[in-house]
Parts: sequence; C-alpha cells; structure tokens
Amino acid sequence: MNKYDIILEILKDSVKPALGCTEPGAVAFAVSRSKEILGEDILKLTLSVDKNILKNGMFVTIPGTNEKGLLFAAALAIACGRPEYGLEALKEVSSNDIQKAREIIKGNVVDLILKKDAEGLFIKAQAQGRFHNSTVIIMGKHDNIVFESKDETVIKSHLQNSKSLNISELKNFSISELVDFANSIDIEKIEFLYDGIQMNRKIAQSGLNENVGIGFGKFVMSKASDAESLAIALTVSASEARMSGYALPVTSSAGSGNHGLLAIIPISIIGEKEGFDRDEILRALALSHLLTAYVKAYTGVLSSLCGCGIAAGVGCSAGLTYLREKSITKIENSIKNVLAGLSGMICDGAKIGCAYKLYLSSISAIEASNMALNGIVVPSDNGILAESAKKCIENLGRLSNQAMKDADDTILDIMLKKFY
Repeated sequence: MNKYDIILEILKDSVKPALGCTEPGAVAFAVSRSKEILGEDILKLTLSVDKNILKNGMFVTIPGTNEKGLLFAAALAIACGRPEYGLEALKEVSSNDIQKAREIIKGNVVDLILKKDAEGLFIKAQAQGRFHNSTVIIMGKHDNIVFESKDETVIKSHLQNSKSLNISELKNFSISELVDFANSIDIEKIEFLYDGIQMNRKIAQSGLNENVGIGFGKFVMSKASDAESLAIALTVSASEARMSGYALPVTSSAGSGNHGLLAIIPISIIGEKEGFDRDEILRALALSHLLTAYVKAYTGVLSSLCGCGIAAGVGCSAGLTYLREKSITKIENSIKNVLAGLSGMICDGAKIGCAYKLYLSSISAIEASNMALNGIVVPSDNGILAESAKKCIENLGRLSNQAMKDADDTILDIMLKKFY
C-alpha cells in the first residue's frame, strides 16, 4: 500500500455519518450489539464509560426525543437499537420506543458507571438476560468494537490493539504530504465527500426552518450579509439542531459530528459562493478532514480541549486557504493563526452551548485563513507556537495530554455537582 492509499483509507475511516452526538451514539451502538448477542430480553445492563464519554453524553439531547443523557440513550437502544446502523443505531426510534425507554429507566434496568482508570475512549456494555449474558467493549474510536462475548464464549477480541488508531498513522506524514494528496488524488476516490456536504447542509437548513434550541442559528443568520457570514450562520444552525436532538444525521470528522460540521460547511458555502468548482471544493474538503484528524492524532480522540476549535478549526482554515491559494506556507500559517487564538478552548461536554463554540471557531478559522492569505501570521515565538505548523500541533498535543491531564476530572466534577 503506497502512502496515498494509506491516507485515503484514513480519510474514509474518519468521515462517517452519525445520528446525534457521537458519544450517546456510540453507547447506543455498544448496547444494541450487546442486545443482539444476548438474543433475549435484557433484565440488567451495566454500562461503564470513561470520563470523556460521560462528560460529552450528560446533557445532550437524544435524536427524535426530548430526553438527555447516556442512561436514556442506553435504554432507548434496549428498546429499539439496530447495531447494523453503527453510530446511527437509534435512527428508527418511535414514540412507543421512547415510552419503553422511560419504563426501562424507571425500572432501574441500566446502571451507569464511571471507569476512572480508563485511558482514552472506553465503553463497556454488559447485558444480563434470564439465561445468558453478553459483553461488548468499544475502545479507541466511537465505532471500534474490540471485544464481544456471550456467556463464557469470546466472539471477538482485539484488546491488544485497542490503542492503535487509524488516525495516529497520520503522524508519519508531513503537512505538505497531505497537501500533495489533496492535489493529486483521483477525484473519483474522494467523491464520497460530497455526501457530507449535502447531509450537513440539510440539517443546517432544518435548524433555520424549525424551532430548535435557543434560536441562536436564526439570530446569527439575521446578521449574515456575505458568503463568510452565511457559512458561519449555517454552521451554527447545524450544530444547534444536532445538539437539540434533531432527527437528522450529520457527516462526522475524526469521530465528531460537530467537527464534521465545521470541517465541511464553511468550505462548501464559501467555495460555492466564490465560484470554485465541485472538484476544487472536494479537494479542499479532503485536506480539511485530514488536518482535523491530524490534530486529533496528537491530542487524542477525546480530550479536555475543544476539538471543534483546535482540530476542526485547523482543518477548516487550512482547507479554505488551500481552496483560495495552494501555497503550503500560507496553509501552514493559517494553522498557526488558529492555534494562536483557540489553543486554550476547553471541552466541557456536548450541549446546546457547543453551537456558540462553533460560532467562535468558524469565525476564527475563516479569519485565520484570511490573515494568512494576506501575509499576516502570529509570530512563532508566541506561546506554544513554533516555526513549523507540525511542531505547533505537537506542542498542542503535549498541552492536551500532559498539562491538561487533570482538567477533565475538574470539569466533570463541576458538571456533576450541579445536579447530584
């Protein structure tokens, strides 16, 4: 497999549809699969998750319902989950299923446990029936089942490889190699990215047409006056609808639906309004997704830093710069500009307020690109910045994995004490 084939496979694996927030979606996937393996009614379900899954799943609305949280996602998966749909396991929910889920919650069928010693993304669903039990474990990324068992029989076990993520292989490439990939890959091989444009713009429009969330998307749209402000408004609207539980899927990027919204919508809108053709936009989107994943390869799939700002913001800004001018220097400068402004943005869980963070991140991504295109770059001696964009991202990874190591515990403790 040559280097372009490797990059293409990572790209394909990083860009997938997801229904609602990916953390409850991943929980629903694990529970749905454990139910399928069990082959009988679940009498008791024990759900163990890492702190980031818990943090991101606490206050986000489950698609097609007015309910929030991982407990309800798990209960709904028991009622109607379809594992063959992956992160869209709850896409066939009905009013009867919602009522069944409420009864499951009242019956205390589901126990939710924080696995404090878990490193990285971790979900374990243990189902108990009258005659059998089953276990499903997801690790590393949201749809990566590494272990399955029924009773004492192991069906699948890849635990020894659980820390090896596809996106981590991007560390073996330079940013210029990712740009070369975007320049030269056969356009037919990245045609699938067009589906993401349609999917994410559809939920953005739905957010504007209907009463969702707190009306933030409509507020931002009321001030839109050009291609860039329109792109920002549609990105915000899509996030607000998604975080409010609107029952439409989005195309995710590097494991996050909100990342996918920011990585895709601004480039597609601005590209279209500025007269770039479909192929040029697709190539820019490929770079946007790859650099979003590139940042996540260093910071981790889930962390205490807001990936919408620091990962998708980098991807979007680099993609926009690439779309307008193919200069590798200016592409790297746009990355530096984003990190100069957003490197300290924390992730305090998935919720309606994420729409505001996408608002800030989309503004920053667009302006970071505009600055770079006009020869303006924040100096490398500032803060965690460095001479190369790659080194800036490496420094960001250190910040996420070392300096912010205890931040998630503090953030989660603050969130839990509000309600418990």
